[in-house]
Formats: sequence, C-alpha cells, structure tokens
Amino acid sequence: MKRIYLDYNATTPVHPLAAAEMEKYIRKHFGNPSSSHWFGVKAKEGVETARQRAAGLLGCLPEEIVFTSGGTESNNHAILGTARAFRGRGNHIITSKIEHPAVINPCRHLEKNGFEVTYLSVDRHGLVDPDDVKKAVRPSTILITVMHANNEVGTIQPVAEISKIAKKKGILIHTDAAQSVGKIPVKVSELGVDFLSVAGHKLYAPKGVGALFIRKGIRIGSLMFGAGHERGLRPGTENVIEIAGLGKSCEILAKNMRRNSRRTEELRDRLQNGLLNAGIKIKLNGHSQLRLPNTLNVTFIGVDSHELLNRIPGIAASTGSACHADSKEPSAVLTAMGIKPEDAFGAVRFSLGMRTTENEIDYTVKAIKRGRVHLFK
Repeated sequence: MKRIYLDYNATTPVHPLAAAEMEKYIRKHFGNPSSSHWFGVKAKEGVETARQRAAGLLGCLPEEIVFTSGGTESNNHAILGTARAFRGRGNHIITSKIEHPAVINPCRHLEKNGFEVTYLSVDRHGLVDPDDVKKAVRPSTILITVMHANNEVGTIQPVAEISKIAKKKGILIHTDAAQSVGKIPVKVSELGVDFLSVAGHKLYAPKGVGALFIRKGIRIGSLMFGAGHERGLRPGTENVIEIAGLGKSCEILAKNMRRNSRRTEELRDRLQNGLLNAGIKIKLNGHSQLRLPNTLNVTFIGVDSHELLNRIPGIAASTGSACHADSKEPSAVLTAMGIKPEDAFGAVRFSLGMRTTENEIDYTVKAIKRGRVHLFK
C-alpha cells in the first residue's frame, strides 16, 4: 500500500539540514549555555545564532525573540502574561470563535478569574470582520488576539487591519502565526502586532520548541519562576538542540519562501481540480483566495469523512469532526463558519508540504474516487 502524507498542518518532518544542525549540539557542543567555559560559550552561540535566524524570518530584532516549548506555550505566555501585567488597565480581551484551543482555553481560564472575553463570530469563509473588532472594543480592553491563518481551513485573517484598530485605542495585539510562518511571508512590522507565536514543528523543526515575538519595550508577566533565562521571561536551561533546529529551519524557509509557496499552491489546486474533474462532488470550506497556499479543506457531499479515510488508509489527512467515545462532534471551526453538521462530518483537510509530489496528488485523487465509489455500493 502506498503511503502519502497530506497532513503538514498537523506536523512537518524535520528538515535534513535542521537535523544536521541539531546533531552538532547533541554530540559536540553539549554545554550549558549559561556556563562561562568553552563548552557553554559554544552552546550559547548556537542559541543566539538561532535567535538571529528566527528574527530574520519574522523581520524583527533578535532580542525580540523568546524561545519557548512550542506554539501552545507562546500563546499562553502572550495572553496570560499580558493579563497579569496589564490587569490594572482593564480586564477585557477580544478573540475569535475559531482560534486554536491554545488561545481559547487560556481565555476561558481568565474568564474564571475576573476577566471578560468577547468571542467574535466569523463569516462563511472563516473571516473576522474588522468592523466587529472595532465594535467590540471597550475602555477596559487590554488585548486583541486573532490568529493569522486558520489551521483547519487555511483562511488568512486581516491582522494588519485589526492591528490599526488596536493601535488607535492603545490596545496590545497578539496573533497565533503557527500555521502561516514558513508558508507565506510573515513580517511583524507589516502585521503591526505586539506578540506573535511560532510553533517549530509546523515549519520543519522538531516538536517541543517554538518562539514568541514580543515587541521591544513591552513587558509582560512570567508564567514560571526560576533563573533569569530568556531575559527573565522563561526560566530553565535552554533547549539548545531544538532551538538550533528551529533556527536552521527559519533560515531555510526564509531563503525559499516564494518558491515553496508557489509550488504548494499549484499542487493544492491540482488536487482540488483533480477531484472536480473526477466527478467527485465537493464543497470548498474557507476562502477561495485568502487562504494558505498548502491547505485544502473540502466537504465530500453525502460522504462521512471518517469512512472515506478508512477506505483510503494510505492517505494521511484530517477530518472535519472529532470522535469522542461512541459519538462524533463537528469541528468547532466549521460550525462557527455556519457549516451544517452533516457537511462538517464530510469535511477533510488536505495540507501539503515540501515533500509532496504531483504523482502523490494524482494517486490521491484516484484513491479517493475508488474509496468513494465503495461507500455507495
């Protein structure tokens, strides 16, 4: 059975050059970066080189990068840290209904601790309306957090426009860019954000490492307490090996951004058109233009996505519903977009990456066509 990986939004393989960079710090430069001797100095150099590379990808200063354990920690630190530091100014936060749980759940936690949160609706394409943001602003609003690109449907949000609203009101703004960094150009100056979250395993670095951009001059509260690592914001000896891998991946993606983006977009469209040309009834979920170049989320009309994927076990993709015990629940993102439960149950997300080939796309179309036919026998 041929195995094809089309779930790059879930995680990516570690890039070979990133793995080679990590190997240096596994075998040779294994010192503690806080140590003053030669072994520590070389480890520290690795961390700072990675910081420069991450900053280069995001277009910010190296000192504006704080390394974390991943996107979840970055999101939590931006939201909870802001809440702690700016509680005296207000207790209101604005976000959207289609955020990742790493944003939704910290917000819910804050609601239990005296904060108020506005969860903005989205349209049928999964877009937040900046006018809704403007209407939701209160004198007590201290933070707006809206993701840059949705992990399920790939819709890209008007973060730059929302940032202008925030700046006029003196409100801080955070964006979860875990899905967009490395796939499309993401520059903090163009987005106008104060905080931006990065997840290493979404951009060909290992799992367990990430980064948080914090605009220079902004001080937020810490979530942990210990020694003064990462400018006192994140105590604990740095994960040098994985930080080095993240830095190398950032360097690689910065050099090949436009070429990779164009290539994955072509393959994504090849998949979408291939399904249509094969006579398979599908409905696009998300925006037809304002979406990530590698992401295709479609509903297979009249088909349960779990059953379809079971018929094509060699194809790795994600469904639009989650199984809990003996029941299924439609995706919260698709539901927020106004998609009917029966259509959400038929949704599949295909996300492409560096290793995806035309042959794999064509094979996938044929496999889906065969699998779908069997479902109606």
